[in-house]
Amino acid sequence: MIADIKKNAESKMQKTLEALKHDLAKVRTGRAHTGLLDHIHVDYYGSPMPINQVANVTLVDARTIGVQPWEKAMVAKVEKAIRDSDLGLNPATQGELIRVPMPPLTEERRKELIKVVRHEGENAKVAVRNLRRDAITHMKDALKKKEVGEDEERRAQDDVQKLTDRYVAEVDKLLVEKEKDLMAI
Repeated sequence: MIADIKKNAESKMQKTLEALKHDLAKVRTGRAHTGLLDHIHVDYYGSPMPINQVANVTLVDARTIGVQPWEKAMVAKVEKAIRDSDLGLNPATQGELIRVPMPPLTEERRKELIKVVRHEGENAKVAVRNLRRDAITHMKDALKKKEVGEDEERRAQDDVQKLTDRYVAEVDKLLVEKEKDLMAI
């Protein structure tokens, strides 16, 4: 019973950490990476498709992403989708290849991005703490129903607290790495 509650809490905390990593990957640093364009959708014959399902997305160099649509007719649509996205990128077409240069970030923009990153991190910490609260509530319910003893419930609460502390520390570590990435010129 208690082991299931702890295992469930840990798996959910791990998912929260993975979601944070995914969200942080979307925050643009000065360097290019192909995951930056993942959330952009292109109108493909009337239905929106992720850009990586209509084109080959590669890194040309450290500051340039190359997008090569599989169909010639899609070049203009893909370029327009990238230009209209919220990333502030300005793609340039060279034949069938769309080059997406990463403009250098200004100091002001870096600080704004750090605020966004910290907000995402705080949301992740809150989610982890909510999972701790839910796990402890389930343990107290089990204690009330006399399914577990008081000592066992107390030890399990301590274990869940240690788990929570570990995941909060992981979140902090991810934030520090991302902030360092953002401030690197």
